Amino acid sequence: MNDRYYIIRYNAAIMGYSIVFANQKGGVGKTTTTVNLGSYLAKAGNKVLLVDFDSQGNLSSSVGADKNLPGIYEAITGKVDVKKVVQPTIVKDLHIITSNINLTGATIELVEYEDREYYLKRTLDVIKDEWDFIFIDCPPSLGLLTLNGLTAADSIIIPLQCEYYALEGLSLLLKTVQTVQAKLNPRITICGILFTMFDSRTKLANEVVQQVTGYFKEKVFRTVIPRNVKLSEAPSHAKPISEYDANCIGALSYANLAKEVMNRVK
Repeated sequence: MNDRYYIIRYNAAIMGYSIVFANQKGGVGKTTTTVNLGSYLAKAGNKVLLVDFDSQGNLSSSVGADKNLPGIYEAITGKVDVKKVVQPTIVKDLHIITSNINLTGATIELVEYEDREYYLKRTLDVIKDEWDFIFIDCPPSLGLLTLNGLTAADSIIIPLQCEYYALEGLSLLLKTVQTVQAKLNPRITICGILFTMFDSRTKLANEVVQQVTGYFKEKVFRTVIPRNVKLSEAPSHAKPISEYDANCIGALSYANLAKEVMNRVK
């Protein structure tokens, strides 16, 4: 394997480490990070399961999965065995449970149940030992679906776009994580805060990085994901960046992020 893609495999003695990717703001690179980080960890020999928990289904589209087949909605509502909704992708050891518009109904269907925040956790608990990593991509909100993602996860990665309102949104999300820790999932930790769509030419982007890093220190990933056309193009070709253009700056950045994540969770 090329040196720049070499990542130590996850400790197989601890299976099913789950990471939720969340931010109530849309367009911050959440889905892009989920699929590309998952791809590089899979290429390093880890068994990775992507869970599309957003009714828009963008994660499913980004790997060319069939959204017409039963997916996460059917699994959490007990209509289909979760083991039967896992689909392969073009990357070896990278699989996905898809989502589509049906998932919007779950919010309405589950809201009256007392344990409504635990449906995703119970579903994934059935298969977690079959995977090294489970990545959960949540919708851009702090509603019931995101609460299910936070309750099911061991840690959270927060993609953060370098813009004016970044800190305001981050503060609200962290308060939500603290509430989940206190009431629903005491084991969840912050794996890291990831700067995305970084443009070093702008003063604002550099100021946001300095401000957030100064406050959160080691919680911030050293890797910064730059603005990159190839990263934007890859989903339209239904490929992770590792398969679309492995030599672009975006690909190299996500390969580096994979190494950082491994060092934090191993």
